[in-house]
Amino acid sequence: MTRTIMHIDMNAFFAAVEQQSNPALRGRPVAVVGAQQRTIILTSSYEARAYGVKTGMTLYEARQKCPQLQLVKANNRLYTHVSSQIMLIFQDYTPLVEVSSVDEAFLDVSGSLHYFGSVERIAYLIKSRIKSRLGLTCSVGIAPNKLLAKLASDLHKPDGLTLIQSAEVPDLLEDLPIEEICGIGPKTTQKLNHLGVFSCGQLGRFSVTKLKKQFGVIGERLILMGRGIDPSPVMTSEQEAAVKTIGHSMTLRKDICLREDIARFLSQLAEMVGRRARRHGVSGQTVTLTIRHNDFSTYSRQQIQAAPISRSEEIYHAALRILDGLLLTLPIRLLGVRLSNLHHFCQQIPLLPEERRREQLTASLDRVNDRHGEFTVMPGSLLSVKGKGSHVISPAWRPEGIRNIGVQ
Repeated sequence: MTRTIMHIDMNAFFAAVEQQSNPALRGRPVAVVGAQQRTIILTSSYEARAYGVKTGMTLYEARQKCPQLQLVKANNRLYTHVSSQIMLIFQDYTPLVEVSSVDEAFLDVSGSLHYFGSVERIAYLIKSRIKSRLGLTCSVGIAPNKLLAKLASDLHKPDGLTLIQSAEVPDLLEDLPIEEICGIGPKTTQKLNHLGVFSCGQLGRFSVTKLKKQFGVIGERLILMGRGIDPSPVMTSEQEAAVKTIGHSMTLRKDICLREDIARFLSQLAEMVGRRARRHGVSGQTVTLTIRHNDFSTYSRQQIQAAPISRSEEIYHAALRILDGLLLTLPIRLLGVRLSNLHHFCQQIPLLPEERRREQLTASLDRVNDRHGEFTVMPGSLLSVKGKGSHVISPAWRPEGIRNIGVQ
């Protein structure tokens, strides 16, 4: 499904809010600073930027650039109040709003297009309402994903509106410097330059083996970024709060001691956790195993993975490795598996055929179970435990996605 994502970035937000609230500052070079004596420029108006005044400068440097610079102490309460009004405007056009910071947000308007006619009309309406109600301007980027939408909003400032169509992406990225992509910072840029990679086109064609050797698992992510690929969803505040951890636990009908019995239940728990992670488009790097013995003594052990995981078998094998490192002296009455240290950007397109086959198989099994109920199809190792575990609907389940589950 093709998505339509908007990135909206308020222009010189702190300074613009100060100019709007104090007419005497309008049209003049303004810089917002902290309250402390040894402070720096937090942001500057476009009038000040014309003199070379930039965020991060010391006051001495800024005044050297612009002697007539007007300094204003930051008013965080005012900025957050105005920001909340802006975010409410966004909510009138889509419920899928991801607040990136006090002055920018991503909007998924894929489901809103038929209400308003076109994405350009939505952008125009939002810009007009912000201008008329608050006297502020914003730059809007529109693209098939968040990565490109962010890039688009930076292309024409201030008060810009830029639309990137899917067909334009290869030509747009071919000669684009890698540092223009959000997420590729100075250090990564320097390392890539040493490898002979300067443009996104070069990055997208570079050897994944060499990048993984240099950057680890992030190497695959860099390849996708060079190609303009970003499958990460727009996450609302409720969703972001919900997915700090995904876990499930079950109290067993009878105490167990044998490793093979424990392993079968861990496989079932891993499938529950994995399905919820995949449903929500996240993967995690930390797997935690919780055990409660028949004397109610409870403890948890965790293992950090080399790379984020979401497939059930990977979660299962991680839990099994933790189990094999424990010395169990009492029967077990409760087991729990939890996935944490979650990443919303790690849904990557597998490069190897075997990996693609596994992803496709997992997706097919998930579709069947989503339609007909959990464990309609399952690995053979689970057949012997079907009906013995907990079949209460997880407290994480919601029509719109998962919620945070603590292992009890």
